[in-house]
Amino acid sequence: MKAIQFSRYGGPDVVDIVEIDPPHPGPGEVQIRVRAAGVNPSDWKRREGQYRTFEEVTFPAGVGVEASGIVEEIGPGVSNTFVGDAVFGYGEATMAERAVLTHWVHKPDDLPFEIAGGLPVISETAWRSLDESGVKSGETLLVSGAAGGIGSAVLQLARIRGITVIGTASLQKHDYIRDLGAIPTTYGPGLADRVRQLAPDGVDAALDVAGSGIIPELIAMTGDPARVVSVADFSAEEYGAKFSRGPPKEPERVLADVARLYSKGLFRLRIEQSFPLERTAEALSISAAGRVTGKLIISP
Repeated sequence: MKAIQFSRYGGPDVVDIVEIDPPHPGPGEVQIRVRAAGVNPSDWKRREGQYRTFEEVTFPAGVGVEASGIVEEIGPGVSNTFVGDAVFGYGEATMAERAVLTHWVHKPDDLPFEIAGGLPVISETAWRSLDESGVKSGETLLVSGAAGGIGSAVLQLARIRGITVIGTASLQKHDYIRDLGAIPTTYGPGLADRVRQLAPDGVDAALDVAGSGIIPELIAMTGDPARVVSVADFSAEEYGAKFSRGPPKEPERVLADVARLYSKGLFRLRIEQSFPLERTAEALSISAAGRVTGKLIISP
């Protein structure tokens, strides 16, 4: 089968498409024929070696941690899933024609494979970071970097929880932010003044999705570092803020809930662009540029 791998840390040039034997599922796992795999910042950060201080990578390494597809092989101990089932979830080396999933749920018929393949990371990260921020119904949350995949999920899940959200994004993305139920503003100098105009009583919590070195400013706006969470800035804890990291917590419950929200029309995901497996390096470069609205998808 074809798969994406890298054999050393580096830029897009280290990404190769190779022919390898299909992986087989271990206990509690399934193997799927991949229909769609989501692109996440963790994919190119891992390839660049940004995680090497706390995560061991064995070369050659696969790329991708989420996918949707059709079950083709079942590992020992799996009793609730069968060959031929449509599923989506977390896995390993998912940018490939076949991949092993370690956590998954069944895909509803009205949830397209393309969207399902991009849901796991953003929905679980959004759910977890909202919980860790402690923000509650009736409070106001500031989201830095609101138009990407995780930001899009945060805006919608926060709206469902009764939270008012102010989201930063470039001006051309403000209609998108409004459409997801949030109040848009631009990022950059003067942010605190713009937020004060939008929320005269202040913001109760802040979530950093962009990782743009804004943690001290977010702490100043909330008045409490414990109410600031970053999913992208490794230095957050140096300032007393929280850095939210995996592994995912209760992924099956979260994915099942988000699938139900999608079926009810309460949650959606914009796919900005889909790429064939052969253009994975290009997709990772676009992700690294940080201007994606919604999600990028690899469709083997």
